[in-house]
Amino acid sequence: MTDHKRPSEGLLISPIRSGTVIDHITAGEALNVLRIIGITGTTAESVSVATNVSSGKMGRKDIVKIENRELIKEEMDRISLIAPDVSINIIRDFKVFSKNGVERPKFLIGVVKCPNPGCISNANEPIESRFEVLPNGLHCMYCDWLITTDITGHMI
Repeated sequence: MTDHKRPSEGLLISPIRSGTVIDHITAGEALNVLRIIGITGTTAESVSVATNVSSGKMGRKDIVKIENRELIKEEMDRISLIAPDVSINIIRDFKVFSKNGVERPKFLIGVVKCPNPGCISNANEPIESRFEVLPNGLHCMYCDWLITTDITGHMI
């Protein structure tokens, strides 16, 4: 007689010894989160990505695990631009060392390129782009341009 067991329900991603687990990412944004923190696939980190997985809290969510890398606060706060409900867990010796939420920064300096070709930040001037973070997008402090979509597409 064959034993027909139901496959275990839940997410099957191997635990990591040390690094960062980014959980509760807005569904469909995991690859943008990787872009924000500079992981391109050509970097040395070992990365696990789960997209559109079931979540009791969010309905659907993405998860990213990065081995042997702990995010710094600036990276965590940048992630908040596209995933405001994210939780970031620092893992050491297979255990959660710290669990962090994110804060939306009030300003971004040198992080986003203004899409306005006439903006002074796009000229050969010795200045960095400056954006105010608003509830509905990013406001260029030089030319008043407002970025409301594809924020990661404008990141430098």
